[in-house]
Amino acid sequence: MHNPGTATPDRFPVQERLAEGAQYIAGRLRKGTSGRTHAVVDPASGEEVHRYELAGADDVDAAVAAARAAFPEWAGATPGERSDALYRFAVVLADHAEELARAESLQCGKPLKLTREFDVPGTIDNTGFFAGAARHLQGQSAGEYSGDHTSYVRREPIGVVGSVAPWNYPLQMAAWKILPAIAAGNTIVLKPAELTPLTSLLFARAATEAGIPDGVVNIVTGTGKEAGERLVGHPDVAMTSFTGSTAVGKRVAEIATATVKRLHLELGGKAPFVVFDDADLEAAVHGAVAGALINTGQDCTAATRAYVQRPLYEAFVEQTAALMETVRLGDPFAPGTDLGPLISHAQRDRVAGFVDRARGYARVVTGGEAPQGELKNGAYYLPTLIADAAQDSEIVQSEIFGPVLVVLPFDSDDEGIRLANDTPYGLAASAWSRDVFRANRATREIKAGCVWINDHIPIISEMPHGGYRASGFGKDMSSYSFEEYTQIKHVMFDNTAVVRKDWHRTVFGDR
Repeated sequence: MHNPGTATPDRFPVQERLAEGAQYIAGRLRKGTSGRTHAVVDPASGEEVHRYELAGADDVDAAVAAARAAFPEWAGATPGERSDALYRFAVVLADHAEELARAESLQCGKPLKLTREFDVPGTIDNTGFFAGAARHLQGQSAGEYSGDHTSYVRREPIGVVGSVAPWNYPLQMAAWKILPAIAAGNTIVLKPAELTPLTSLLFARAATEAGIPDGVVNIVTGTGKEAGERLVGHPDVAMTSFTGSTAVGKRVAEIATATVKRLHLELGGKAPFVVFDDADLEAAVHGAVAGALINTGQDCTAATRAYVQRPLYEAFVEQTAALMETVRLGDPFAPGTDLGPLISHAQRDRVAGFVDRARGYARVVTGGEAPQGELKNGAYYLPTLIADAAQDSEIVQSEIFGPVLVVLPFDSDDEGIRLANDTPYGLAASAWSRDVFRANRATREIKAGCVWINDHIPIISEMPHGGYRASGFGKDMSSYSFEEYTQIKHVMFDNTAVVRKDWHRTVFGDR
């Protein structure tokens, strides 16, 4: 485990692209009005790479006003017109793919190979999907369900959407919020995390370059307390979509409920990784390491709790630890890097705290510390495997959001599935077995919004992403998310065009 090389110095020219400010309102960049600034820090080096003015309440109000002004025209566009605009958007994003990949790596610490091969292509694919979906927003068939009346259902845009996105996948989360909303005819104000605003701003600029009208896509970059709560509680915002921790999601729900908004929440996760005794052990070990370490473990669907049936338990622990020790930490811009830093030193210290407390009741098999040497100034933490913890312990039950995998044994299939479900969360899970009946049972009985079989972590634009229980409600991606951003209206025609006296007598009596 080492630094695999030095990166090229040309990372991303922040000042050139975003010199005018970190608020994107009505088609242009502007500076925030809060009177305070915030720094974008490269988590690989700890160095400040950009400083910008935070949004204040006035910026949120201006962005919502711009979105509200743009709504009638955008909502009135035909599905084909919105589809064409989104296809142009996908082309513009593809033209800026390298810039987006570098900006994402710089602000998040993700390896550049990951942003080039996953984050940016996934975002472009999402854009193409919703370009096609824009033409397929359908109600239900018309029919005479009551005598001489014809009824049908319209799907209509909701209005201004206020969205709050997290720092772990800034570009993809911006896309997951913005694309279904505008494809359905809504306009949107997005608040990205203060740590990672760069790609959200570039995404919004690309929308304008593609010809999407000013005010349809707006970005306000400020704190959750000032900008986020103002946006969620704004009376002119008709829907709130939030991705983040369950604790903050509860606060978002509380604020949104006061104005009776439509609410979409994608919250925390603690994904189980269930390995039955007939599984392909080598495949499961590789799947566990990839699933646990994706994005340095800062993924709400990451594999965090591995339950391994006892005949395979010791071999799984030994082989997973050995594979983790081959993972190469290093500069995100170096081609040989497998794993970058955590988002910040504060997040690294939080992860380290979980592991340090676990030493009193569990076995740290590998990792469990920050690397030294060339990486000591970054927010790095070694891939960590913990074994023999109790099911009710903190390390098993709490969301860590770092490169930490906990492994526990189980005996019967019933016990494995019970342990997998023994958590407040229900976002994602995986089961590993060669037996189709075992696998099918796992998909039925594990309580999660996504259950992978013999894999962990892949997602596709056509399929929904979202959870059960404390992981929230509502779906991202797919046609299901598209429908989330619409409201339905029953339309009913009286086909006789005459006064219906019998009905009036029933209601009012003889008049």
